[in-house]
Amino acid sequence: MTNTLYLPELREMLAENDAAALREFCTALHPARTAEFMEGLTGQEAWAVLQHAELPLRVQIFGFLPIEKQVEIVEQEEREAIAEFIGELPPDDRVDLLQEVEPWIVEEIMPLIATDERRDIQRLRQYPEGTAGAIMTTAFARLSEDLPVDQVKPTLREQAEDLETIYYLYVVDKEDHLRGLISFREVVMGDPGTPVGDLMERDLVSVNVLEDQEEVAEKVAKYDLLAIPVVDEEHRMLGIITHDDVIDVMREEATEDAHMIGGVAPLREGYLETSLGTLTWKRGIWLAILFLAALLTAIALDHYEGVTQQITWLVLFIPLVISTGGNSGNQSATLVITALSTGDVELGDWCRVVWRELVMGILLGGTLGFVGFFCALPVAPTYLSAGVIPVTLVLVVMAGTLVGSLLPLVFSRLGLDPAMMSNPFVAGIIDVLGIIIYMHVALAFVGPASN
Repeated sequence: MTNTLYLPELREMLAENDAAALREFCTALHPARTAEFMEGLTGQEAWAVLQHAELPLRVQIFGFLPIEKQVEIVEQEEREAIAEFIGELPPDDRVDLLQEVEPWIVEEIMPLIATDERRDIQRLRQYPEGTAGAIMTTAFARLSEDLPVDQVKPTLREQAEDLETIYYLYVVDKEDHLRGLISFREVVMGDPGTPVGDLMERDLVSVNVLEDQEEVAEKVAKYDLLAIPVVDEEHRMLGIITHDDVIDVMREEATEDAHMIGGVAPLREGYLETSLGTLTWKRGIWLAILFLAALLTAIALDHYEGVTQQITWLVLFIPLVISTGGNSGNQSATLVITALSTGDVELGDWCRVVWRELVMGILLGGTLGFVGFFCALPVAPTYLSAGVIPVTLVLVVMAGTLVGSLLPLVFSRLGLDPAMMSNPFVAGIIDVLGIIIYMHVALAFVGPASN
């Protein structure tokens, strides 16, 4: 929600060109809070306010503005000024920003950006979306092995203005091959004349530049890192991925999984920013698939119409049977998809997963079946015929837990996102299986002639 607390004052200051007040506004609060109070301004007004902050602070405040506002500023303001400003942004942030800007505007801006920064942008833009290279930054501290500890600080002073972080200092050779890492704490605590190579850690966790961003996030979380180095096939260091970028990845992946579990194709933009046409397509394509699944359920019911006409009381329990099976399948699918995402379950664990879900299906189905038996007694003509409901519930819940747990594992084995096996999709499959199981159990217990 837009914070409008300071909007009247900001617009008044802009109208009066009150430079001192605008400068105080930019410096008085944390950059994130400053950006929050600017959200209600137009792109032109926000850019005018930013001109009253020193360049490093201007970059920080700009980074906290919503991406839509950033794009608006870039597309509307004077090209030369924007090109110069983009050159000051963190390497990964400026690439992400330019990907959202209209291509023809990017073509106008790129030649105006300083040569080194332009080459860096072009290099980062070549990596596929969703890979380590697409989210890394090239602003990291480089040291040589033979550099004495007492010379590290002067070296960092020369680089510090352009660095993303100085907590991890990376040791590379002349060809930029990653040799090791030394923390800033070790620099502070180390003897002045000791070479960096004697203190550095050589056994490093790194990621390939083409590695999936989700795997990068898992490594950072597993080893509790503030940043992770990105290397190519020859182990040359290309950049680093910092923890704040990893948080963005985890949020993005979690949002994508939530959409897919709910039976919606992942949205590229926020809900309110997504056009109705795009939203209709992304929701409609899954609804069409689910519609076909529901059609199969209708066909199954039609196939067993003779049974339901002769044993009329069975119809009363159809919603109970298919919803119980679908719900149990949804639970299993959600648990397995989450476990795969967090690394708690791997493909090699499929036997244990199947066994656990099979036992869980028996336990849950038996419990619900016990209740279902007494629910069926008032309408079933005999105790034997009432037994259809508990037996069906046990079998349907077992089918639900097995299908819900196995399908995400199968998708993962095929190299697909297990979240694609969404809850509505699992429920659609179980609906059909539930009807088939229900009717066959009824025929086995009471035959086609019982009422």
